[in-house]
Amino acid sequence: MKDGFIKVAAITPAIKVADCAHNAKAIIDAISRAVADGVKLAVFPELSVCGYTVGDLLLQDTLLDGCAKAISDIAAATAKCDIVAVVGSPIVKSNKLYDCAVVINRGKVIGVCPKSNIPNYGEFYELRHFTPYDSQVADTVMLNYGAGEIEVPFGYLLFRCAGKRNFCFATEVCEDLWSPCSPSALLCSAGANIIVNPSASDEIIGKSDYRRNLIAVQSGKLACGYVYCDAGEGESVTDLVFAGHNIAAECGAIIAESAPFDSGYLVTEIDVDKIAHERRRINTFGVASGITEVSFESDVSKTVLTRRIDATPFVPKDGGELQSRCEEVLEIQARALAARLKHVGGKSVIGISGGLDSALALIVAVKATDLIGGKRSDITAVTMPCYGTTSRTKSNASLLSEALGVNFSEVDIKASVDRHLKDIGHDMQSTDVTYENAQARERTQVLMDIANKTGAIVVGTGDLSELALGWATYNGDHMSMYGVNAGVPKTLVRHLVRHYAYSCGSKQAADALYDILDTPVSPELLPAKDGKISQCTEEIVGPYELHDFFLYNILRWGFSPLKVYRLACEAFSDYKPAVIARWLKTFCSRFFAQQFKRSCMPDGPKVGSVTLSPRGDLRMPSDAHAALWIKQLESIGGAKGKKAQSDAQDSKKQSPKRQ
Repeated sequence: MKDGFIKVAAITPAIKVADCAHNAKAIIDAISRAVADGVKLAVFPELSVCGYTVGDLLLQDTLLDGCAKAISDIAAATAKCDIVAVVGSPIVKSNKLYDCAVVINRGKVIGVCPKSNIPNYGEFYELRHFTPYDSQVADTVMLNYGAGEIEVPFGYLLFRCAGKRNFCFATEVCEDLWSPCSPSALLCSAGANIIVNPSASDEIIGKSDYRRNLIAVQSGKLACGYVYCDAGEGESVTDLVFAGHNIAAECGAIIAESAPFDSGYLVTEIDVDKIAHERRRINTFGVASGITEVSFESDVSKTVLTRRIDATPFVPKDGGELQSRCEEVLEIQARALAARLKHVGGKSVIGISGGLDSALALIVAVKATDLIGGKRSDITAVTMPCYGTTSRTKSNASLLSEALGVNFSEVDIKASVDRHLKDIGHDMQSTDVTYENAQARERTQVLMDIANKTGAIVVGTGDLSELALGWATYNGDHMSMYGVNAGVPKTLVRHLVRHYAYSCGSKQAADALYDILDTPVSPELLPAKDGKISQCTEEIVGPYELHDFFLYNILRWGFSPLKVYRLACEAFSDYKPAVIARWLKTFCSRFFAQQFKRSCMPDGPKVGSVTLSPRGDLRMPSDAHAALWIKQLESIGGAKGKKAQSDAQDSKKQSPKRQ
């Protein structure tokens, strides 16, 4: 349960209809397997101790006695198991029969949760046997198991782990999920972070997709983990077929799923700390009271992760989804810039370097200008070669501008920068921060003055990842009238450019863009060596794929540095843990130190769930300290010691865009 990860299982054992002793043994064997796999919470299907399809046998005392004996046997067999098991069984209370989820922990039944919504349509005829539960006030029920009759909580219940408050779950049963007024809404508002659902949902054409979408939406709407366990092998096929389609979801995303008609054994981890953070963040998440809380025991230990940790959270893995994402992001960027251009007269100026960010900004400007019915010649793309500019990047800037039909201009700034450095007494031999930033500020001055001259606005090119790291020269490339890339992380920029290259219909533009994609990421502020780029950004501040991973998990989910480190080690097998720790410390240090740049950043559109706008999603003082975050990382080998200190010092020396 370390870092909030609770290992859960949805298990569909092969049952025999009405053979309660056989079913109890199958459930006990499955629990033993789950315990061996480190599972803390296991869910079994609806009416799993007798079978959902027993029909009118539910009215037979012999069957009900068999169910009671099965529950007793399951409880006794799990007395020494560190697990909570939720099994489905009919329960008699006050001469009424209820379809229930029975919760068992360490040899005891600790709660019984009845089904509220009893379907009586189509193939379902449950009202023939069961009474709907319709009270929010919990009661008790007398169960016969073990040494005799025992009183157990009955109704809507919260089950909370002693010593791990965020591990709090509740149950609803099958149709409760499909109904308009699901008990899970009340239960989550009262504090449940995980909803488990013992279910018996027969399989018909298209139902698996609907079921999957329903569970994903419910987990997103309620900001919860959702573990759904379906009936499967052994149920009667007289009229229906059950597929054992088990699903686990978390905050709107399916995190694990067993294919219909597969094994029916699903194990994954729900992050209850992540869920708790999401609820704190959403101020409209309701708070309910009056639900009875039941405590249970579970040992606190580190959970071995089996769920996939996404190394590129901003970039979808599925090809079709990625193409759709690229289209959507480009449309958001273009629509935003189009609205601003329409407001100010339609003309724009962009510094085009032959790099990825400026290429994307130019693409967006072209799309925006087309949207408002303007002329592409209203866009002025300016390349400004200086000490580090290579012929490759300069040529690509020119070729791309020509292919897109924009107005292209070249302003060589070397003489201006030489004069400026001489004026301030720079020795001209030291390629220090002043040497580099003077070029960035001169370029911004040129762009601003051309914009004044032509009645245009300067479109910024800096991206979300650069803003997070402060990798921009204050009052240099940090400044523009509208930053179209401000919400786009570096790992996504590449895919947006590639998508446009593939779909733009211009071979010249595509050729230039593909070569830009193959060019190392660099500000080109240091003199080239043998005509090639000598300054690689990722060698200085670290790999952007790591920084985007850090950014997403710290900003979107509020994870601690140690948790982010653990997740990064899981996601990136090609980086040594010490390297991940070092760059994570760099990220935390720079993120705090560079907030002053974000406090006065230009307008720009939000395109995803993470943004750094001081007017929108991040209100953070520029003089906040990173001490708490850095202290956590001191215990990690790669983030402490002389080598790490040396790396940090080298990073500071080589970080030209710090002020």
